[in-house]
Amino acid sequence: MTQAQSRDARVRSLTATGILDTQAETAFDDVVRMAALVCETPIAVVSFVDADRQWFKARIGLEVSETPVEMAICRHVLACEGLEVFPDLTADARTSDNPLVIEAPSLRFYAGARVDSPDGVPIGSVAVMDTAARPQGLTAAQTETLLALARQVMAQLALRAQAARLKDGESRFQAIADSMPQMVWSTRPDGYHDYYNARWYEFTGMEPGSTDGEAWNDMFHPEDQDRARALWTRSLETGAPYEIEYRLRRHDGVYRWTLGRALPIRDAGGQITRWFGTCTDIDDAKRLAEERELVSQELSHRIKNIFAVISGLISLSARTHPPSKAYAMALRDRVMALGRAHDFVRPHSKVSQPNARAATVFALLTELFAPYDGAGGLRISLAGDDIPIDDRAATPLALIFHELATNASKYGALSAADGRVAITAELVGDDYRVVWRETGGPRVTSAPAVEGFGSTLSKVSVEGQLGGTLIREWLPEGLLVTMTTPAKSYTRPSRGA
Repeated sequence: MTQAQSRDARVRSLTATGILDTQAETAFDDVVRMAALVCETPIAVVSFVDADRQWFKARIGLEVSETPVEMAICRHVLACEGLEVFPDLTADARTSDNPLVIEAPSLRFYAGARVDSPDGVPIGSVAVMDTAARPQGLTAAQTETLLALARQVMAQLALRAQAARLKDGESRFQAIADSMPQMVWSTRPDGYHDYYNARWYEFTGMEPGSTDGEAWNDMFHPEDQDRARALWTRSLETGAPYEIEYRLRRHDGVYRWTLGRALPIRDAGGQITRWFGTCTDIDDAKRLAEERELVSQELSHRIKNIFAVISGLISLSARTHPPSKAYAMALRDRVMALGRAHDFVRPHSKVSQPNARAATVFALLTELFAPYDGAGGLRISLAGDDIPIDDRAATPLALIFHELATNASKYGALSAADGRVAITAELVGDDYRVVWRETGGPRVTSAPAVEGFGSTLSKVSVEGQLGGTLIREWLPEGLLVTMTTPAKSYTRPSRGA
């Protein structure tokens, strides 16, 4: 490395440390006092060599705070390893014409231990000086002490560098946190809140620091405070993520729905070192969702009424045209089955919800088969795997099983007093297989010569709407129907899927 390159590297390192022209510090002042005391010299300095000057961070026995770089005896230390000693400055060609030697303060002895920057670049020294030559130099103890003091100076520089990095990291985090639309907060491992970003104070109108500790809970709606505190306590005890919706008081006194979330930060040993969380104003979205839900419930209620009106029109038409009564009643029953399926999966309010029931295949079939219950109990049994269902599959299922139950009550197992239908369902890989088995009814001699409308409708519903297959087997003991469909066809994909 050339002399110019060494100088440029030194300047960059000194700039990075931020040490030049800083105020006096006890840690550095103690170093020069110790150096002068141990080495028994009247002068001691902590010196840093810049591009055009030598600056003393700490000094004792010397009046000036800096000198031109050409007068810096310390610059000679930068090229050595460890310690550089000049027993007689007048006898060394490098220093014999130095103004500090030939003029006041007339230095004669110099010993300096090199100081490197945190990135390993020589930038200065811890040095002791005397106005009398010392042919014997330093003792072994003095040498070791001076080197140790140089290491202490380097440790101080490393601490400054670390502090600067932390400060820079904090500044970056502050800038990022304050630029976010969410309110950001952080706590100690015990849950003590000690940081909020600017958005929190803008939203709440509180003074900085006024909501530290446990005061945050007072900002919540009184009805939400106990619930929020309980969830937060559980997260602190278990380390589980924190998530809650609550009403947070805005600066104008209005409570707005807010989504609170927090995650723990853990060290290499798994111990929680901090919690970081956010508060997101969801009031507008929540109210919009409520409005949409009300509209959905109202629309669904009107659709239910439409089914009732259509059923009534069909019944009225059947009375007006007696020859079409059988056809009309079959159509009415199908419409009513669709109405029951719609009512089962439609959005309900707390008032209109008939029971706290799960929307599943078995629950829907139980609803459809209720008219076929006998005096001795259920004549149609359900067993096996039950899966969730929504409006995507409710309509075709209602048509399929309405047709099967209707035909069974007219011609099959349900037409006999002891007849029964057993339905078993099974998840097979990605498919859902449902088997309808009739027993105890009239003996079957052969399959129908002509496929009826109901059978065609069932097949179309399975293949067209559910993407599956429907197989009928006319066994002597009764009809056996196997329906196999993709399990995913029973519900709509979630937004996260």
